[in-house]
Amino acid sequence: MPYEVQGVVSRAKGEPVSLETVIVPDPGPGEAVVSVKACGVCHTDLHYREGGINDEFPFLLGHEAAGYVEQVGPGVTDLAPGDFVILNWRAVCGTCRACRRGRPWYCFNSHNANQSMTLADGTRLTPALGIGAFLEKTLVHAGQCTKVSPEAEPAVAGLLGCGVMAGLGAALNTGAVGRGDTVAVIGCGGVGDAAIAGSYLAGARTIIAVDTDDRKLEWAKGFGATHTINSRGLGQNDVVQAIRELTDSFGADVVIDAVGRPETWKQAFYARDLAGTLVLVGVPTPDMRLDDMPLIDFFARGGSLKSSWYGDCLPSRDFPMLIDLYLQGRLPLEKFVTERISVDGVERAFERMHKGEVLRSVVEFS
Repeated sequence: MPYEVQGVVSRAKGEPVSLETVIVPDPGPGEAVVSVKACGVCHTDLHYREGGINDEFPFLLGHEAAGYVEQVGPGVTDLAPGDFVILNWRAVCGTCRACRRGRPWYCFNSHNANQSMTLADGTRLTPALGIGAFLEKTLVHAGQCTKVSPEAEPAVAGLLGCGVMAGLGAALNTGAVGRGDTVAVIGCGGVGDAAIAGSYLAGARTIIAVDTDDRKLEWAKGFGATHTINSRGLGQNDVVQAIRELTDSFGADVVIDAVGRPETWKQAFYARDLAGTLVLVGVPTPDMRLDDMPLIDFFARGGSLKSSWYGDCLPSRDFPMLIDLYLQGRLPLEKFVTERISVDGVERAFERMHKGEVLRSVVEFS
């Protein structure tokens, strides 16, 4: 029998979200229904509401989730009811050109459920990142369920489903931060602080947090930042010079741009050491452009300029390992949870997120 639950829906661009009845079908071949226990409120959900992803309204929001498998469809052999899982939006196909070349973290054909969840009147919903988890039960492809230790608290574990994984992976996977490296992170929201936590975990000796908000810089210290720079009112060259002064005048080995604007990307580019690595993990808008960048600077400075998609993670590899580190007390994932809210508080959580008052609001279900 299909499930009838209350979910957070975005009906039109820029309009407040609403709590509406959602019909969740029984799982078909290769699918699973998951009983959601917690789901983080991510900037990507707000981007969907604002029309910044696409115009396939209405959207069923929520994607940073953890819960228990409720039911599996035909052909699903590696999941069973009762398994504790984190939902992921990179369910690798195993057959695309990236997967065949041994780079499944770049999978170009990741799986989603074939069936649709709908409103009570039959209107098809577009689930955020193929998940849609601001509701008690959701339908996903079985490959979107990554089993982890059930000892982890759902409100903490679910954050690996998107933003925290993006930041950790930007440092650990894309940036390949290593022992003794110097790192600068520009933008200290949830993704930036996760990049700081990943750099600390990797053994970086100097970790510089850059932001315009002193409160966020204090949060960054709690994740391992050794130095902070308040860039409010500073010019591009001032920020670059400040990073250089903290890295023996050379610049950082790895600079992570967790903002995703032309001005922060340029700061990151010039704040690197020669042959250093720049990692862009903040998401730009389609209208943003880089202007007045001399081509000779790209050649003369060398190094690597990278974009990090989902932290270049492989959920089946990374989620269980990171949860184990959390349970060992080596990765403070619990510090990302600023507040716990009910499902009717998502619109207010968007407001707090926009004002920079939270790292993560997390919707909890009983």
